[in-house]
Amino acid sequence: MRRDIGIGLMLVLAVAGVYAPVARYNFINYDDPDYVSDNSHVRQGLTLDNVGWAFTTLAEANWHPLTWLSHMLDYQVFGAWAGGHHLVNVALHAANSLLLFLILKRMTGARWPSAAVAGLFALHPLHVESVAWVAERKDVLSTLFWILTLGAYVRYAARPGWGRYAVVFLLLALGLMAKPMLVTLPLVFLLLDYWPLGRLEGWGLVPALGPADRPASCARPWVLVLEKVPLLALSAASSVTTYVAQQSGGAMAFGGEVAFSQRLANALVAYLGYLGQMVWPLRLAIFYPYVQDRPLWQPLVAAALLAAVTGATLWQARRWPYLAVGWLWYLGTLVPVIGLVQVGKQAMADRYTYVPLIGIFLAIAWGVADATRGWRRRRLVLAPASLILLAALAGLARVQVGYWADGQALFGHAVEATSGNAMARCNLALELLDEGRYTEAEALFAEAMRIDPLEAGAYSGLGYIRRQQGRVDEAIQYHRQALRMRPRDPALHNNLAFILEGEGRVEEALHEYREALRLAPDMAEAHDNLGRFLMSLGQTDGAIREYREVVRLRPGDPGPNRNLGLALLDCGRPDEAVGPFTVVARACPDDPKAHNNLGYALAASGRRKEGIDHLREAVRLDPNLGDAHGNLGWVLAAEGNAAEAAVHFAEAARLRGPGRPAPNRAPGGAPSDGRRPTLGGQGP
Repeated sequence: MRRDIGIGLMLVLAVAGVYAPVARYNFINYDDPDYVSDNSHVRQGLTLDNVGWAFTTLAEANWHPLTWLSHMLDYQVFGAWAGGHHLVNVALHAANSLLLFLILKRMTGARWPSAAVAGLFALHPLHVESVAWVAERKDVLSTLFWILTLGAYVRYAARPGWGRYAVVFLLLALGLMAKPMLVTLPLVFLLLDYWPLGRLEGWGLVPALGPADRPASCARPWVLVLEKVPLLALSAASSVTTYVAQQSGGAMAFGGEVAFSQRLANALVAYLGYLGQMVWPLRLAIFYPYVQDRPLWQPLVAAALLAAVTGATLWQARRWPYLAVGWLWYLGTLVPVIGLVQVGKQAMADRYTYVPLIGIFLAIAWGVADATRGWRRRRLVLAPASLILLAALAGLARVQVGYWADGQALFGHAVEATSGNAMARCNLALELLDEGRYTEAEALFAEAMRIDPLEAGAYSGLGYIRRQQGRVDEAIQYHRQALRMRPRDPALHNNLAFILEGEGRVEEALHEYREALRLAPDMAEAHDNLGRFLMSLGQTDGAIREYREVVRLRPGDPGPNRNLGLALLDCGRPDEAVGPFTVVARACPDDPKAHNNLGYALAASGRRKEGIDHLREAVRLDPNLGDAHGNLGWVLAAEGNAAEAAVHFAEAARLRGPGRPAPNRAPGGAPSDGRRPTLGGQGP
């Protein structure tokens, strides 16, 4: 027990040491906005409406309600502090590592090989992406349920019963609601029935479990398969749901353009590629571009090697069962993400190895333990060698964690680590745009376009730069080209509408804004932009409807509430404007204009004494705010305080300059012109 506690503590401390820097990291501008930082449902936290949304939405081309709920809970606890969201990922990874050790030890009775597998899992650099990327919460969360389901199955195998089976079924269902990666888990149970559980009758295998956990009885293969049918049915239902979600979300559009022979070739090479990265994890990147014109010899060699290893492990399965189980675990659990059904434009992804590599680690750990069983000084050799290997992996993982510090480091490294990576160049260019480095960004967009003439992000980015340069016709042309490639991208429609609006092309702009909102009804930026546009057209009622939507999506955001309040004042509804302006004043207590707006709305709706208090606060915060002096003078005069009113009227006249009359209403600021339109982009 003391040794197990010590191993568990070392695993947790090692994970904490490697991933400690992420507490200082922000969200990255790639999937994190869609999943967390700009997602209106997540930002509102766990409300009844948002829980319902989590279970019914197919947003981000997936159905994973538990993942959405976990992000909502994070936002409720940590708010916009990205470090908190990162640390939850780290905690889940540490829990996964610890539970993996404990359950492997219970399954096999072998402490040190189990510890080796858990250590490799905890510290391998290939797993950094799953942990350091907030949007990959689904990886670490679903794997928690994967391992818990595994533990429940071991308990069931020791003493089968309906109650224990129900626990396995429930945990599998929860895991599938975090990420459909668990669809292959029932097949993994069949592998474990062979080894280490030893449940197959007549195969001459001695269970690796201790006497207390040894299965009560063995069974023929068909019986064990029949036992898994309810679990397989659950996996099948999840697979269908995922297919529908990814199809409707457009995530499979690229795969539809790639022939099956090309997808098969990529899958075969990827199987070996992941093994190569496991052995030599030095050039890891957030995105690996798809290679469609792959030389024929590559998939042929990969197929031959995979077939040879598979044949060898099956041939020696009775002698070394852990090799067959580990290898088939790796091959089988990668099937959903290996690219036979292509989702996204990546050829491979580090995050896809989070569960599959457990099989390879298991084969290595038990293989080394078996191969060195007769060594006289076995511990003296294996212990330091294992520690050196784990320390080296921890060092490489810590370096890899450093690339996730910000978007420039992450995508800059991806450009260096891979060749022909148009997506990485586009995202690096977006990071440079935020710093005003237009020349460098333009060169990256142009290079991305040369590498991949169908990279919509490059056209969208160049369109944004041309608009900033005043070359509007070119900007519109680039955005239309981007939309031809990604017609279902709401951000691109919003961007184009923004440009058309500036050119006075009213009907076209309205069409594009409404198309963006048809594709993404909860896109707050598009509602905000459309509301501002309608306000400029004098369509105040329409603007109010749009601003109400933005406030619903971002209830605590002062900007949309300010815009809504001003629109309500504009059409003579000050009593309705009080609510939004109150939100602004609470969110920005040191903003004199916020108090000025609220003070005026209160006074205009008959609540003069409250209005005076806020107007006095506005004047106190900014004695040079002429609008606040004018409004305060107006309310004081209405209250019969002519002397003090005259002082404020005089001050308002002085601050506004000669010849300008003091208005009887000064809301203090105009509606914002909306956020700079996002350039779109593509999630993995």
